[in-house]
Amino acid sequence: MSPGARLRGLLGESQVVLPGVFNAITALQARACGHKALYLSGAGVTNALTGFPDIALLTLTEMAQQARYICRAVPETPVIADADTGYGEVLNVARTVEEFEHSGLAGLHLEDQVAPKRCGHLDGKSLIEPEAMAAKIRAAVKARHDPDFFLIARTDARGVTGLDDAIERAKRYVDSGADAIFPEGLQSREEFEAFATALPGTYLLANMTEFGKTPIISAEEFAQLGYALMIFPMTAFRAMLFTAREVYLTLHKTGTQQGLLERMQTRAELYELIGYENYSEFDEEVNSWTQVTIDPASKG
Repeated sequence: MSPGARLRGLLGESQVVLPGVFNAITALQARACGHKALYLSGAGVTNALTGFPDIALLTLTEMAQQARYICRAVPETPVIADADTGYGEVLNVARTVEEFEHSGLAGLHLEDQVAPKRCGHLDGKSLIEPEAMAAKIRAAVKARHDPDFFLIARTDARGVTGLDDAIERAKRYVDSGADAIFPEGLQSREEFEAFATALPGTYLLANMTEFGKTPIISAEEFAQLGYALMIFPMTAFRAMLFTAREVYLTLHKTGTQQGLLERMQTRAELYELIGYENYSEFDEEVNSWTQVTIDPASKG
């Protein structure tokens, strides 16, 4: 079963909640905690890999490489990735779909911002024309080899031209072949409900990021509002940085990690997470193998 087919199978069972990950070790940890699908955050990868802000400075090949690491680490877990604006126009979008699909991803989302894009919860965004975005979606549909590869169209129109335009754009994107719609930057439960009411029968994705324009809404509430997918793109990232800051400050002030030990994952826990023993057993098995020499003259 392809990654896209696995994701569609999950969607057929219930709402799919996808925590944000940004490298292989966070993907392994999220899977170990019971999550059945994951979201590869563009902001998380950009911030972690380069230290740059999320303003389209990360390249297609850098993002695709991170996707390969993650999908190799959790091969049975479908992963959706942020593809920004598709890294260019329609031909670039086609290559993006090809690269992301070959990396092992289950799907991606494209947004209708002008490049270079901005974070979806910041002001000052600009949009491409709806037909230009529709062309990108058609290119993505045509470029995918696996018909189950899941294509999500994100619209940032709510913060630029208003909710009504976001809804109209979403309808056009569905008509162009998008499997799901991601309305970014909605500002209330009422707006999420209005969006869902306007697109019955369409898979919808809700972004539950922190410190943005969207109020904190639970997965259960989003399911009741009609949202089949829900992402927490930077939740773990922010919590990890908060903890890392405390660790570095403690080391700087005290010169010891003694007071932090109870808050750490142990060496044994880490080794279990990454399957260290499997590699040791493989190495031992290969190196202890005794070659058997066969005498060609022997009849036995």
